[in-house]
Amino acid sequence: MKRSKPTVAIDGPAGSGKSTVARMLAKRLAFTHIDTGALYRGVALLALRNKVSLDDESAVVAAASKCKMEFHQLPDGNLLHIDGENVNKEIRTEQVSQASSKVSAFPRVRALLLGLQRELGKDGGIVLEGRDIGTVVFPDAEVKIFLTASIEARAKRRTLELATKGAVVDLDRVKTEMAQRDKQDSERPISPLMQAPDAVLVDTSTLSIESVLDHLESIVRDRSR
Repeated sequence: MKRSKPTVAIDGPAGSGKSTVARMLAKRLAFTHIDTGALYRGVALLALRNKVSLDDESAVVAAASKCKMEFHQLPDGNLLHIDGENVNKEIRTEQVSQASSKVSAFPRVRALLLGLQRELGKDGGIVLEGRDIGTVVFPDAEVKIFLTASIEARAKRRTLELATKGAVVDLDRVKTEMAQRDKQDSERPISPLMQAPDAVLVDTSTLSIESVLDHLESIVRDRSR
């Protein structure tokens, strides 16, 4: 069944700018923004809070299954809540970021969250971002974008982001950890990070946010005619 408004799927590696771009694009289009990566970060946070081994798939799934994850629209955005608690700040730490890459490789974790993601986007008029939105979650999305950037550009962005939050970070370390996460995400056997065949590739390495937004908005509007 054709949606009255398109579903926009934005995929890409860490630091490519997809979270910022997806949020701002949704605002431009008057669509709802869903950060699907926040769901995996939420699972990772629950595993860490419950002192569950990140290598124990059953324990990670059990910890996540006990809680309700949902998004609530707040002035700061459409933010993840777990059992009513706003966990947006907690899931943005580097520890949770690394842990989410591990737990997202578990087939049962991905199965647990797949239905929720599809339910959130079934009616269209939504911008979802993650690593397998256009390939697995919404292979029928009307608009698919794959954002990328050089690892140097992505590492600089992440370092700046962490620094603005008061964290003392080393650029080389961030770059190394990012390369490791790229490898984990692209080589995992279940729903690896990859560009969908019909996705538009956008390299953000040297582009301003406004330039990227203008380009993506044009793509969405062209495909909505």
